[in-house]
Amino acid sequence: MAEQLMDLNHLQKKFGRQTVLTDVTLHVAAGEILGLIGPSGAGKSTVIKTALGMEVADGGEALVLATHMPNRQLLGRIGYMAQDDSLYSALTGAENLRFFGRMKGVAKATLAAAIAHVAAVVDLTPDLNKLVAGYSGGMKRRLSLAIALLGDPELLILDEPTVGIDPALRRKIWTELHRLRDAGRGVLITTHVMDEAELVDEVALLLGGKVMAYGAPALLEAQYGVTSIEQVFLKAEGVA
Repeated sequence: MAEQLMDLNHLQKKFGRQTVLTDVTLHVAAGEILGLIGPSGAGKSTVIKTALGMEVADGGEALVLATHMPNRQLLGRIGYMAQDDSLYSALTGAENLRFFGRMKGVAKATLAAAIAHVAAVVDLTPDLNKLVAGYSGGMKRRLSLAIALLGDPELLILDEPTVGIDPALRRKIWTELHRLRDAGRGVLITTHVMDEAELVDEVALLLGGKVMAYGAPALLEAQYGVTSIEQVFLKAEGVA
């Protein structure tokens, strides 16, 4: 059995009187991509923030690399991309990558090669020496993804990484994610782009703070008697 890199069991989270996560159980194994899909407001980002210890769970348990988060010692083993870009606008793209690479413990001798690789994956090589203040929104998303990829992390946690990215580059990014998966890394990716859910190994449909369906895309499609994850989602939501 593959090693469990993320293990969420019966996770619950409230903000005041509002229950955002009711009972969420998810697992990400080494060599697996888990897609967490659902509409805006379904609780996808809250799942990630609670797992990483950025929010305190009101019930259940969240383990990342067999550890309760946050834990600074695990920083170099996790690649995290948030929905909001946390970048230094006064620095260039290359300077941001060097800074975060050092923060993640990437060896000085290999940092330049690592930066060149991730910049190529997200198609930012020609723009590395430009100030981030002049980047478009899509360029900032690509830089944030490149930072998450730095250091060859054991676990990648990506919150809507392909928003604002053109289809050709999205395909290139998914090729890299599959390469990492095949190298034994684990990936949790949230998205509301339904066709991306066909590219994962396991998919979880999150609605109203609950996991409504969970399994391999082909198995869920067979279970619901449909031909796409989008149709699974609509049936789970009671629309179709």
